[in-house]
Amino acid sequence: MSPDSQPNWRDHGVKVIPGSQLDPNTPQTPGMARAAAITHARAGANKLWAGTVIIDADAKTGAHHHGELESVIYVVSGRARMRWGDSLEFVADAGPGDFIFVPPFVPHQEINASQTEALSCVLVRSGQDPIVINLDIESAEPPEVVRWIDPLHPAP
Repeated sequence: MSPDSQPNWRDHGVKVIPGSQLDPNTPQTPGMARAAAITHARAGANKLWAGTVIIDADAKTGAHHHGELESVIYVVSGRARMRWGDSLEFVADAGPGDFIFVPPFVPHQEINASQTEALSCVLVRSGQDPIVINLDIESAEPPEVVRWIDPLHPAP
């Protein structure tokens, strides 16, 4: 390979996006403030979208799914509550340091479980498009609490 054909890693390598320079020009939901960090336009990402969300105390989304996208939510601070299923019949809570995985097409609802504190999370999705399919479904009450069991490291 000739020196002229070497990749320009300085301009096309690692990108560090300062937390103070996130882009709030992304689809918003009342009670939530999203900001994009990693997008194609900002960092050259082709397969990922990443950003943050601050969810007001006692705020929640409506029931929805994100089509074929996979989503990961990392809880920075506060208490997240996720409901999911055809009637949002399942529920689990997550706190600081916890990860939440939402597979493609899963009907779900994000909830700030605190009535007094904001919930701060990092979001990562497996695509660039802001796919949100809103669903008109009735919530099952009470939902069944589901605890995660590690399939690779089962408890003795």
